[in-house]
Amino acid sequence: MKQALHLGLQTQLILTPQLQQSIRLLQMSTLDLEQEISEALLQNPMLERSEPGELGDDAVAATKAEMGGDTSFTETSSATETTVSADEVALDLAWGDSGGGAGAGEDDEGDAFNFEASADLSLRQHLLDQLLLTPLAESVRQRVIILIESLDEEGYLKTALDELAALLPGTAEDERESLEVALRVLQGLDPVGVGAQDLGGCLRLQLLALPPSMPHRADALRLVTEYLPLLAEREYGRLRRALNLPSEQALLAVRTLLASLNPRPCAAFSSTATQFVVPDVIVRRAGKAWRVQLNAEAMPRLRVNALYAGILREHGESPALSAQLQEARWMIRSVQQRFETILRVARFLVTHQSGWLEHGDIALRPLVLREVADALSLHESTVSRATTQKYMLTPQGLVEFKRLFSNAMASEGHEAASGQAIKARLRQLVAAEDTARPLSDQALADALDQQGFKLARRTVAKYREQLHISPAAQRKR
Repeated sequence: MKQALHLGLQTQLILTPQLQQSIRLLQMSTLDLEQEISEALLQNPMLERSEPGELGDDAVAATKAEMGGDTSFTETSSATETTVSADEVALDLAWGDSGGGAGAGEDDEGDAFNFEASADLSLRQHLLDQLLLTPLAESVRQRVIILIESLDEEGYLKTALDELAALLPGTAEDERESLEVALRVLQGLDPVGVGAQDLGGCLRLQLLALPPSMPHRADALRLVTEYLPLLAEREYGRLRRALNLPSEQALLAVRTLLASLNPRPCAAFSSTATQFVVPDVIVRRAGKAWRVQLNAEAMPRLRVNALYAGILREHGESPALSAQLQEARWMIRSVQQRFETILRVARFLVTHQSGWLEHGDIALRPLVLREVADALSLHESTVSRATTQKYMLTPQGLVEFKRLFSNAMASEGHEAASGQAIKARLRQLVAAEDTARPLSDQALADALDQQGFKLARRTVAKYREQLHISPAAQRKR
């Protein structure tokens, strides 16, 4: 084969480090962004925070010049009014914390948030502390510890005793008897109900802890032991006959006793960490329009450290300081672009879903990422990043941007409705139904059809399950 050289042109998209940083910051939540900026402040002396009001007019002018001129923009319409200035989204971005500037290592005792590990006692430790005060043979104590380690997060023992006995050194029969003794010890600890294998067992332990003279205690014990499925299915007639109760009032008294029990007695010891959510934008009514503002508490105030920048200017080029200066500028620009993109998307969402702000889910219009991307001349992936883990505070509550997206559903004689709006109507129909004769899925589909929304019965059933609404038979009172 003869070798030859050919000259050609081709285009290729290359993600620069600055673009990669902008994409990464955009997809972060507000709290993740704060952590990222805190790490950058520790690693880069050229970057620092500034306190609110610390920048003077000259500094603000320098900020605008640093960012490439005046970055303020204003949009006003009959439906939405949005105003943001360069002082808000350029270098002068505010977290509102007490430690700023070059003093990133100063005392943080005045910080608004304390992120220290929770001192709440775990369920495991709570049980072990009680076990230490209980006089037991060492062999029994060790097996109680094994059972404690086998509990799930809600305090239930889902592992069979035979499986645990097979892991112990003794014979299966002896170990099974030892574990049964240990289980009785465990179930005698606080909270009452710990160590049960299922909900019925948990309720049974709580009933056994009540005085024998408690009215309806015996009937309630029979119910949770033998007839709990009938209660779950709301088969009250069959349940009353099975328990041989004289009247519906007697059954109601038994159900009231069960309702006083706690199906999750170990929930107070849950190890799930609290997740904090900070709104990125705030939506308020301004006359007949809606005003969208960036949340000042979620916006970090950043600037280039004047001291180190002056040293670099006076003493000539320093490769290390020059690189850090460039990184600081990239960080500042990336943070600004992040908030500008979030604000643009929020403005569009508020304008498009103004009816939702007024009337709630029933007025939610269909909307998909492609529509937002086309309207704002952005890539669909950019819109996705700008709406994930981003929140707005509205008269309807604190909602994630993604909450305002919904697929369109066909409707007759009406504008296409969103799935969320149909779910809201379905919830209204169920709330207004006669509890003695609840609406079946077909009846709900017929009622929606009369309102102009033609849905199949299986679609109504799917929406009902997503709303955690029980079937008609279980809703009957």
